Order: sequence, then structure tokens, then C-alpha cells
Amino acid sequence: MSVDILKKFFNVQVENSFLDGKFIRYMANDSIYTLIPVTNVKEDVLVELYEMSEHIAGMGDKYTSRFVLSTENKYLITSNEEDYVLLQNKSSSLPRHINYGRKLAKFHYRGRSIQTNIEHVSRVGQWKSFWETRLDQMEKAWYQLVQEHPDQEFEHLFVDSFPYYMGVCENAIQYLVDTEIDDSPVQIDTGTVCHERFNKNSWGKNQWIRNPFDWVFDHPSRDIAEWIRDQYFRNKRTFLPDVQDFLRSYQSVTPLSPFSWRLLYARLLFPLHYFECIEEYFITNSEQHQKHLEERLRKYMRDSVEYEKFLSDFFQIAEVSGRLNVPAVDWLIG
Repeated sequence: MSVDILKKFFNVQVENSFLDGKFIRYMANDSIYTLIPVTNVKEDVLVELYEMSEHIAGMGDKYTSRFVLSTENKYLITSNEEDYVLLQNKSSSLPRHINYGRKLAKFHYRGRSIQTNIEHVSRVGQWKSFWETRLDQMEKAWYQLVQEHPDQEFEHLFVDSFPYYMGVCENAIQYLVDTEIDDSPVQIDTGTVCHERFNKNSWGKNQWIRNPFDWVFDHPSRDIAEWIRDQYFRNKRTFLPDVQDFLRSYQSVTPLSPFSWRLLYARLLFPLHYFECIEEYFITNSEQHQKHLEERLRKYMRDSVEYEKFLSDFFQIAEVSGRLNVPAVDWLIG
């Protein structure tokens, strides 16, 4: 069906296709095409993603996907009552030396100069309200489960673990609030094009593709923190040199300000990994996936003291100079 849409609406004759993560990519005329369903995406959001894509690509980023005009000169097409946009990348090999820190810093540098006012996909200054809303929703779900007496093993784990993670979450929110009161952003703290969740697979494995539908507009520390979080949980025994190399190479392009370090740390303090695990469990219909999430939650609970140790040592690991006067969290030090 997708092949038919490409031919009918875009006059693209597909030569072959391949699965790349969650997307099917289509090859034609030395280009890679990705058909994105957008029926539930607001038009204002689509416009901003288009503007960010055009800006980043226009700044010389050859890996950024660009929106394709249909034969009717429209970016948005409708087929069988479903809306789609088509993205295009020129087929190109992976960089010979993948230095994620440096590449991300250059990506942020390009995104920082966008002139368009980004509102609908902006998360700048909104972490506190997002975190409070998320915490409030989870607390209500937890309270309801406590009242109903859970019978599933995952529910028992959730009931037992939530009070601890609620406390950690409140600490993260307080650290964020203190940062915004005590510290002042500088020029490199302006908003830029970021990713919803940046990790080493965000740009693909076989072909580098920067998909605007993975993007938000936010403070660059968002991407840095999420890359570090992912590395920590992916390679808990060997993450340290990777994190240090990543931070050094990022700062070889853009040194982080005290404000950036504090936002980054607030984000690592916020137990996003825990929240996403709980939320995923209650929306999935797959028993197999639920079992996988149950094991993941057990692991988080079992290793929570190790993560506390990582957080208490973080500024030392990150080689943050004492001259920057970035405060740690008292209860982690003790």
C-alpha cells in the first residue's frame, strides 16, 4: 500500500525497501524515502517540524530528512482517510568516525540559529510542569491500586517502589526550581533543536537519518542527559569512559555553562526510566512485553542504590571544575 502511495501521490517508483528500526524505508533514484502517518499530528506541529527540518538541512546537515512535495504541490496527502507526509534523504554512507558528542554539539549549534518562532513543539522552561503532571497522574494510579489490592506481580512491584521514586522525583523538581532561581542562562543556553529521547540509535545504525518527527525544541542539556541515561542503563559496567568521551567531545565544540550542568543533572535526577517503564506496562496489550517490563522494573529497584552512587559521583565522572560551583544533592552525598 505504501508503495502505491509513493507512486500515486509523489511519482516515486520504489526499487526496494528495508526495515530500519520502527520504519520501512524505500529506495528510489539514490534516495531513501520514509512515509510518515500524521493523521493524529496537529497541523501547527507539522509546520514547525517542517521549518526545523528546512533550517537544519539548509545549514549543511546532509543527514536530515526533508519533506517532499506531492505531484499536487502539497506536503500533506490523504489516502483512505489517513494523512501522510513523505520524507527524503539522499543515500549516504555512515560517517567513518562516529563521535556522538561532537556531532550532537554541531547539530545543536545549527538548531540554535533558527529564526522561526517555535511554540507547539517547544519544551523550553516546561520541564517542571511536565514532571509535576506526570507525577500527579502516577500518584493517582498508585493510590487506586493500593485501594484495590493488586493481584499482578508488576502491580505489587509498582506499589512497593513508587514512594521511593516519588521522593526522587520531588528532589529533581526542587533541584530544577533552585537552578532557575539561583543561576542565569548564558548564550549557549538558548533553545535549539533536540530529540524527544536521544541515544546512540537515534540517527540509525546502517544509514544515518535525522527524522524531524523525533524532534522537540528545548535546552540542549535534554539530549546530553538522555544520551548519558541510555548509556548508563545499556552498559552499566562500561559506561564511564563512553560518557567521559562524549562530554569531552561535546564540549570541544560547545563548553557547558553552570546553568547547563544543573539542568542536565536535574534531568538525570528525574527518574524518567522508571516512569516510562510503569506507563508502558499499563498501555501495552502484549503479555510478553509486560513480562519484559516486569523484569526491567525489578532491575531498576534492585539497582537503585547503584544509580544513587552514579548520581552522587556524577560531577566527578563528568570532570566538572569546582570553579563552576555546581551544587550536588545532600542526601546522595550522605
